[in-house]
Amino acid sequence: MELVVHLAEHRKAAGLTQAALADVVGVSRKTINTVENRVFVPSTVLALKIAAALSLKVEDLFELVSEPGD
Repeated sequence: MELVVHLAEHRKAAGLTQAALADVVGVSRKTINTVENRVFVPSTVLALKIAAALSLKVEDLFELVSEPGD
């Protein structure tokens, strides 16, 4: 399975920069960047904080997609 991250599109739609979202959830801008680029998978707590900050569900931001053969 592959993790698909929709964070950047939702963050931009909300009119927030990475730095602004990071300030709201209490992490660094780099943390938001690494989540958006799938370098870092956030903890459940951080995923919930990000979703709440964007008035979304975690499932709106992160999705598991089956790959052929899964």
